[in-house]
Amino acid sequence: MNKRSVYWILIMILSQNFVFAQQEPNILGRIGIEANFSDLIMDWVEKIGVSVLILFVFWVLAIVIRKIIRKAGNATGIDSSVVNLLARMANVGLWIVGIVTALGTVGINVSAIVASLGLTGFAVGFALKDSISNLLSGVLILIYRPFRVGQWISVKSFEGFVMAIDLRYTSLEQGDERILVPNSLLFTNPISIRTKSETGN
Repeated sequence: MNKRSVYWILIMILSQNFVFAQQEPNILGRIGIEANFSDLIMDWVEKIGVSVLILFVFWVLAIVIRKIIRKAGNATGIDSSVVNLLARMANVGLWIVGIVTALGTVGINVSAIVASLGLTGFAVGFALKDSISNLLSGVLILIYRPFRVGQWISVKSFEGFVMAIDLRYTSLEQGDERILVPNSLLFTNPISIRTKSETGN
């Protein structure tokens, strides 16, 4: 082998090494990107798994709380409509807390969501304040039972026999007339109560 051939072989080896040296950063960069992407996927899978677990825990907790409320309501003799309302409110409240917690676990900033929920609740509460007042008054009337079905009551300009009590209204009957009295009116005003025997009917 002559010197010229040796020179050509050396030149080819050096050129290949130079090309590899130029490509090496790109290769290592691609490997690093793939590793980072894989870590990112694993991180998201882990967060989603934890979020699903949190939702499952709150789902089970909501079922247990509903059963406890219904059992306690039946044991104390509270009206079934009040018990169902309390159970639904507890269920919705737990689901909201669970969803917000799960979103926070994923990495979503939940402060804006909580603030929006607070503002929405305030706006809805202000718009429905009369209905909410009737509802809460109905709940308290059904729990404390200041009067019962069949009794004659008089409040302000309304009077008659109590025919039914629900969460929003109390139904009175006087002769052929049926009157729906808002529960908030009954809860915030003095009530005169008489039995059927006292009315002479």
